[in-house]
Amino acid sequence: MIKHIDMTDKNIKDQEVTEEQGFNEADAAASSNDASCDNMADDQQSATDTMAEESSAEEQNTAEPTPEEIIAVWRDKYMRLQAEFDNYRKRTLREKMDLVASGGADVIESMLSVLDDMYRAVAASEKSDDITALREGERLVLQKFEEALRQKNVTEIEVQDKDFDPDFHEAVARFAAGEDKKGKIIDVVQRGYMLGDKVLRYAKVVVGE
Repeated sequence: MIKHIDMTDKNIKDQEVTEEQGFNEADAAASSNDASCDNMADDQQSATDTMAEESSAEEQNTAEPTPEEIIAVWRDKYMRLQAEFDNYRKRTLREKMDLVASGGADVIESMLSVLDDMYRAVAASEKSDDITALREGERLVLQKFEEALRQKNVTEIEVQDKDFDPDFHEAVARFAAGEDKKGKIIDVVQRGYMLGDKVLRYAKVVVGE
């Protein structure tokens, strides 16, 4: 009888141990599941944080420029434009100076042949007493000089019997010359010339009044 009771107690203890082991295994599984859930939550939070950081970086990259940045960009453009304009101005000024120099050389070269004729006329006048021939030679030199001027687009301003025009004439004197001569040029003191449409020298004239 005693032996049977001992066996029963042993069975009860074995059952308690088995149940305790089961509870421990269940607790371990539950702990493992909780740890897995915690890890998953941490991973999701990390991914969310990463996406938020990337989104913030993209927003910063696509953000509107600040007023200081805009001013810096326009200041750089202005400095570049000013440098380009300075270079253009210097280049055009140099080209203009070269054009004036070359144009002056061209005019002087065309006058050299006239100068040669003048030297020849002077030399001929020293050896001849023929006044008529000397005058004819002088007239030919003058005509050649006027032709050289016309080739350079230099023309004389017409004044004889013309109305006084301050755009082309300079009145150096006025004389009473009758009603029909009032406001008209009655004499020329110095001829005037034009280069194309530009007045090189105003004609100095006497105007009637």
